[in-house]
Amino acid sequence: MKYVLLLLLSLLLFARPSSGGELSRFAVAVGPVPVLNTPDPRAVFGGHDGRTLAVDRCGQLRTLEFVALPGTLFTILEELAVPTGAVYRVTSADYSYPSRSGYYIDSRLVHLKETRLPERVRRLPGREEIVARLEGMAGLPYVWGGNIPTGVEALLQLYPPAGHLDQAGRRRWQLSGVDCSGLLYAATDGFTPRNTSSLVGYGSPVVVAGRSVRQIVDCLAPLDLIAWPGHVLVVLDRERIIESRLDCAHPERGVVISPLGERLKVIMATRRPVDRLSADPGTAAREFVVRRWFRVPFPTHLIP
Repeated sequence: MKYVLLLLLSLLLFARPSSGGELSRFAVAVGPVPVLNTPDPRAVFGGHDGRTLAVDRCGQLRTLEFVALPGTLFTILEELAVPTGAVYRVTSADYSYPSRSGYYIDSRLVHLKETRLPERVRRLPGREEIVARLEGMAGLPYVWGGNIPTGVEALLQLYPPAGHLDQAGRRRWQLSGVDCSGLLYAATDGFTPRNTSSLVGYGSPVVVAGRSVRQIVDCLAPLDLIAWPGHVLVVLDRERIIESRLDCAHPERGVVISPLGERLKVIMATRRPVDRLSADPGTAAREFVVRRWFRVPFPTHLIP
């Protein structure tokens, strides 16, 4: 009898529910996979009328966390039945940030695996390639959570909009564009951290505390990061800096290249340079750091 009870208990513990329960499976991204913080993707892509995106006053989908790259490994925690099929609640080493709501993906964008596979291989492109990719993204719109410049074409098939969308509408539906950390993430093939909360401590500090604009410019190297909680800019060379910034009045104006000295002067009008952000959030909101993460010397022709 004791053996039977143990067997029944084992079956209950390790049985895998088909929906609404805990799982212990894995999935691999076949292509780009939008990761949402809501289990209802149709409410995000379509809404009540089938053609409305659930955007905020600045035109941004705050329900989008990021877009996982092909090959990303997910651990499936739960399977939820939705009208479009199934949604998985997941975790991923590519986006290991705490969440109260959880992270969700469309089951149609991944392949299931019963055993754990290796994590997505991260290969850092060459320095010239990263700079060229960054420059090539100039003019892209700002997209909260976006890191696929051309967008996710599959979204138009998975959640077909009711009625005709113009070209701009199709790009918005496909999440074509990048946010500030997504700009760097896209340029490095997902090698760098995805959020500014990690980028402010990424690499090693460049000593800038107490220095002037000119002094800071003189010590910067290509691909250095100027960062604070909520935003990051990437140095292209001693003359230019690139960023994706949100302008609520003109969300299409996202990725811009600015003169390095002029942009730094604007930043230092409201923030002071420090070597390490203060622990107090209120104080850190008025500071910025410079982080150096790419160590290989740049070709001299990229440094005017």
